[in-house]
Amino acid sequence: MAVLELQNLTKQFGGTTVVDNINLHVEQGEVFGFLGPNGAGKSTTINMLLDFVRPTSGDIAVFGQNPTLSSRAVRERIGVLPEGYNLYDRLSARKHITLAIEMKRSNENPDEILQRVGLTANAEQPVGNFSKGMQQRLALGMALVGRPDLLILDEPTSGLDPNWVHQLREIIRDEADRGATIFFSSHVLEQVEAVCDRIAIMQSGEIVALDSLEGLRETTGQNPTLVLSVESVPKTHTIDTIEGVEDVMATDDTFHIVYSDSRAKAAAISTIEEAGITITDIGVKEASLEQIFTKHTLNGETA
Repeated sequence: MAVLELQNLTKQFGGTTVVDNINLHVEQGEVFGFLGPNGAGKSTTINMLLDFVRPTSGDIAVFGQNPTLSSRAVRERIGVLPEGYNLYDRLSARKHITLAIEMKRSNENPDEILQRVGLTANAEQPVGNFSKGMQQRLALGMALVGRPDLLILDEPTSGLDPNWVHQLREIIRDEADRGATIFFSSHVLEQVEAVCDRIAIMQSGEIVALDSLEGLRETTGQNPTLVLSVESVPKTHTIDTIEGVEDVMATDDTFHIVYSDSRAKAAAISTIEEAGITITDIGVKEASLEQIFTKHTLNGETA
């Protein structure tokens, strides 16, 4: 079942088209990555999903409902961690969670939410004394209140240390496992790569790529690299003559062989072994999301 559906969605500000006729759908339980350079239209799209901004044309359906006509019904099923959130400096972490519970008309225990985001020991402290990472975790806890069916996370790793980046990934997986849909926008492409089922890349208001990471690798022609560790690299070799090998780079003890045909892997290994060279390790390095992203976005900014 589609949780989000956008059809021919367009937003103009004055004479400027910020979102240009985009179409996408996000399924229940999917972890969906939403990327693009600064100014690509990501934030405007998210704001239209939340009915903070009205579209110029096109249709939006969230749980099959128009968020403009059924705003309250839709928002009750959504948890949002926005990029720019506002907390109350004088209120405690517990009070923030309690207010979120009251607004969602939930019967959850605030201590359980605070424990989940690692703020049990800081529950009674005023939020004005919190670090950026602690505030980010509190905002995440507020988004998790009510067990939302759709969780929209905009730059969720901002301010988090590496341990809490890992914990965030675990929370995302737990939410997806219970059936929630995650709409994830982040500058940290490695995190998107680690957790997302499918990824959309926006550029200049348009969706220029939409697929799984594996599908994006195939359609963008970003070939994998065979990494062979050897006792020593000879001065001459014939690996670059193998059909399907696109490029060969060598250091003192490692071959990096870019290939477009999987059969080239076995041929390269055989060629090296037949030359009497001992292979000590074999690995394959796939194209990263950052490489794919850069290929689709001409200015090379990370979203």
